[in-house]
Amino acid sequence: MSTETVTVATPAQGQGTEWRSIPQIAVVFGLVLCIYGFIDDKQQFAYSYLTAFMFFLSIGLGSLFLVLVHHLFDAGWSAPIRRYLEHLSCLLFPWLGIAFIPIGFLAMDIYPWMHLDPHEDHALHAKAALFNKPMWYTASVVLFLLWGWLTHRLRYWSLQQDKSGTADFEGKLVFFEKFMAGFSRNFQGLPFEKDNQQVMCTRMMRIHAGYGVALFAFSLTLGCILWMKSIQHQFFSTMYGVYYFAGSVWLSISTAWIIGRILKARGHLPQLHKLQFYHLGTMLLAFTVFYAYIHFSQYFLIWNAAVPEETFWYVMREKGTWMYVGVALIVGHFVIPFLALLRIDGKLTNKLMVPIFVWVVLMHYMDMMFNVMPEIHPDGPSPALADIGSWLLIGGALAMIFIRNLFDHPVCPLRDPRMGEALEQH
Repeated sequence: MSTETVTVATPAQGQGTEWRSIPQIAVVFGLVLCIYGFIDDKQQFAYSYLTAFMFFLSIGLGSLFLVLVHHLFDAGWSAPIRRYLEHLSCLLFPWLGIAFIPIGFLAMDIYPWMHLDPHEDHALHAKAALFNKPMWYTASVVLFLLWGWLTHRLRYWSLQQDKSGTADFEGKLVFFEKFMAGFSRNFQGLPFEKDNQQVMCTRMMRIHAGYGVALFAFSLTLGCILWMKSIQHQFFSTMYGVYYFAGSVWLSISTAWIIGRILKARGHLPQLHKLQFYHLGTMLLAFTVFYAYIHFSQYFLIWNAAVPEETFWYVMREKGTWMYVGVALIVGHFVIPFLALLRIDGKLTNKLMVPIFVWVVLMHYMDMMFNVMPEIHPDGPSPALADIGSWLLIGGALAMIFIRNLFDHPVCPLRDPRMGEALEQH
């Protein structure tokens, strides 16, 4: 690893603040609609809120994955976008954990298995070790704590790297980090340059990414099983976690592209160039294909095996107007973005990528509805004000926190050893 000090100048942070009131307005309107939705139809509100929650959880988890990949592959091109991805991932804890609280209180209205006796339901009995109330609540809390540890330690060392070589540098290793650093140095034979503050921060972020990617895979899978798949507890699928993962990263890549474009246009992140936008666009195309492959594979394997505990899930989603939603996902989640992103130059233009971002948001939300809503609307989608309210409330609140965190710290990593490489290749 290069130990050359790379210092990046940061622009003034106080420019262009008028647009920051938009999330506050969204929160107010969202709260009013949520209160109305809760009073009007408690169960509908519960499912609408869960749909919005799983949508925004996707952004937090997908952003965490992009940060992990940056460190695992020692990427240079993604160094300028790393900081705002860290802020997005840190929304997982405590903020999305707080947003989960209403789901905990409304769980009895969301998950039918909570009313069943496992001795009278074979499918529930087979999964009783996981699908019982104490385990469901305990596992939910543990997941947010794990995400909090991983995301905040990654951001901690990232921010400490900005202070390396100055009197403000702290760089404190907590117990577990001391153990991991010792293991890396003594058993793996990897260097740990404790005397070089800048490089030590990079080492610590890589250490967290090393075990973090396995922790990420396990926790994401468990989370989507507990909170979304368990709505229909009879359903078996070994690919469900990968399916949610693919959609989450797809949404997060598009979000990273649009945030980067806004920050560059506002003068907050001039370090972004064609290289970053092109690679994000290419990754968006790749995950468009990957999502389609995973979803088709899940459908094909379930259809081919014809096991009732699996097929009923898709049979339910082929009834009424849910059939048209399924077709719309095939066309909208794969065909349209795939064809639109094939052109190399298209990945660099606002005229294409801004509509693609809006389209990605719509398709991923439709995908979440496709997973959640058939339980209470078996004949087809039934839009409600609570859908809009929940999305505005959670999204607006998270946007406010993200913007505050973004401008409380340097928008771009100041002393990342790979920053010079990213700036040279534009």
